Amino acid sequence: MERIFAENGLLARHLPGYEPRPGQVEMAAAVADLLADDPGREASGPAACLVVEAETGLGKTLAYLVPAVLSGRRVVISTNTRNLQDQIVRRDIPLIRELLDPDLDALCVKGRQNYLCLYRWHQIRAAAGAALLEGLDIDRIEQWMEETEFADRAEIPWLHGSSGLWQKICCQSHSCPGSECPHAAACFLGRLRRRAAACRLLVVNHHLLFSDLAVRRGGYGEVLPRYDTVIFDEAHHVEDVATTFFGQTISRHQILDLAGDIERSAAAPAPASQQKILAAVQGLRGTLERFTALFPAETGRFLLQEFLEKQPETGRCRDDLVSALQRLADLLADLTDTGQPWEQYGNRSRDLADRLAAITAEPFADLPADEIRSVQWFERSKRNLILSSSPVDVKAELQETLFSTVPACVFTSATLGVGGSFSYFLHRLGLPDDTPALSFPSPFNYRDQALIYVPEDDFPAPAAPQYRDRLHERMEALVTLAGGRALLLFTSLQAMEAAHHVLRDRLAFPLLRQGSMPRHELLSRFRQETRSVLFAVASFWEGIDIPGESLSLVIIDKLPFEVPADPVIMARINHIKARGGNPFFEFQVPRAILTLRQGVGRLLRSSDDRGVIALLDVRLFSKGYGRRFLKSLPPGPLTRDMDDVAAFFRDRTCGQDRRRNSSAVSATT
Repeated sequence: MERIFAENGLLARHLPGYEPRPGQVEMAAAVADLLADDPGREASGPAACLVVEAETGLGKTLAYLVPAVLSGRRVVISTNTRNLQDQIVRRDIPLIRELLDPDLDALCVKGRQNYLCLYRWHQIRAAAGAALLEGLDIDRIEQWMEETEFADRAEIPWLHGSSGLWQKICCQSHSCPGSECPHAAACFLGRLRRRAAACRLLVVNHHLLFSDLAVRRGGYGEVLPRYDTVIFDEAHHVEDVATTFFGQTISRHQILDLAGDIERSAAAPAPASQQKILAAVQGLRGTLERFTALFPAETGRFLLQEFLEKQPETGRCRDDLVSALQRLADLLADLTDTGQPWEQYGNRSRDLADRLAAITAEPFADLPADEIRSVQWFERSKRNLILSSSPVDVKAELQETLFSTVPACVFTSATLGVGGSFSYFLHRLGLPDDTPALSFPSPFNYRDQALIYVPEDDFPAPAAPQYRDRLHERMEALVTLAGGRALLLFTSLQAMEAAHHVLRDRLAFPLLRQGSMPRHELLSRFRQETRSVLFAVASFWEGIDIPGESLSLVIIDKLPFEVPADPVIMARINHIKARGGNPFFEFQVPRAILTLRQGVGRLLRSSDDRGVIALLDVRLFSKGYGRRFLKSLPPGPLTRDMDDVAAFFRDRTCGQDRRRNSSAVSATT
């Protein structure tokens, strides 16, 4: 690894501006050591694991990709975001091919819904697709189908993934005829899988990786070809994604999709047997709408069992819905017409019935709280109702599906530690306390390039009545000092909307708000309009990379504690309480610290960036747990005086003027 990453190494000789970093070569060496065993051996016992926290600017992607490629193993790189996937595929892998391994066979594999299904395309073209296809350049789509290798929708950005047409023609597991498909020989997904099976390096996202693990656990085959090493980048998301895939879900939309598919296949003229099917589908629709209407209209996530106990009528209607799905499955099983996918529809009907019954089953009320394995909940949105059962703890599932089947795993992220300790991350995934863990700080100079600001002692705490007004006043003052160039991160949609409503009349800068336009358009405008201010929540706390003059101030309204009313969070809190632990310090504080670290990490994205991180929550100093948050912040100077912030930005402005004057002199000589 020294030969590649050192000051006079391979990368330094071929990459202009390459800066060797001791942490990068140390991380690469640790990954190489982990993968040094015989790559052909089968997993025997627990996987060998390595945990690496590598903060922004270290170059962690190359630090794991280079040893992974040189190891000779079949490796899966799993990320949480599309942006990181694209960086690996478009920038890092071509570099490794050029410098290290020209024969490297690597492929990015996405979820099946990202690829066009020939079977569904021809169904739509031949049947009732006129309304869906109206206004679209069908010749353009078919020309693309002739030219593309895998029919990845990302190749045609003019057709959005959420469009009605794409939803009808993309690959879906429940609508795949498998080997009986008349287009099996030309299937794009089949071609992708054959190519993936021959690759040594696959790049996927966490959702696809855990979908593969869940399918393998159920004994239904596999989503990805066999691999012997998994490297999780953005690994702080692993527990949440695993929770999704090791649970069960059913939604109103899934049942409506089944009904719509059956109705299209049984379109007139239809024999009497199919008329019975259509009548059963109509009955299913009616029962579904009655069931949905019994749930409260309020949007959000709620405990399912509490609701069912208060509304016994819902349980009876649930039984009717299960029966309607089973009856439809029985009718479909009686059809012998192989020209339509009746067996497939029947399997979908029975699967939906089984899932609905399992999710809404009576809980094991006599079990102690620390032995309850799952929590049942429902989510209401404007157009959908989702019922779910989620594991309270994913340790057992990870041990069964991952650690006992894969010889080696690497977990890396910019944020895995809490106050310098990895115990929270290790515990949540069920990794042993002695798992090798490394931490590499950012090479960026926070001490000279950043300032951390927390308000003075008499600034109101978030629960105080006057907090919101003072918050908006302080935000206005900070953004004015920065001359715009600010990212304002909020812990709730309501807080963001309130601040935007007040500050839009007070700030003389372009204001951008999450939700007002597509994410990529928001970020593009924020980069280009260098004095703009972006108001954001949730996903904008991470994955935002805005180096340069457009971002010089990050404001966080308060410490990002999750709402304990969320059913899964509540179940985990109760589980920790039941075993005698302290959920606030063991669970809620660490999760909030990791989220805060992600938000803070938006500021410095290059070695030339400078700016202020403003944390407008005095609990950092007024509460004992605030010390844990402070210990996890970057090593920049901290002030509680607005005069220091003003001086920082004055110095910054003077520095810019000096650089501009210097450039002007250079241009004239």
